[in-house]
Amino acid sequence: MMTVTVNGQHHQLPPQSTVLNLLTQLDLVGKRIAVEMNGEIVPKSAHSTTTLQPDATLEIVIAVGGG
Repeated sequence: MMTVTVNGQHHQLPPQSTVLNLLTQLDLVGKRIAVEMNGEIVPKSAHSTTTLQPDATLEIVIAVGGG
């Protein structure tokens, strides 16, 4: 297992996990979100192909509607 930090909290994932695997674990698939990994935005089109590295730091922001 490897550890990544998401919004300040540690999460355990199998090696070679992708951003999509993480979003699935966090029940965020299909939601309007933005993902940043180690200071770089990960486009939605790359979620399934971007492999997480051990000790990566991610910020996930969920879009909320309103005005």
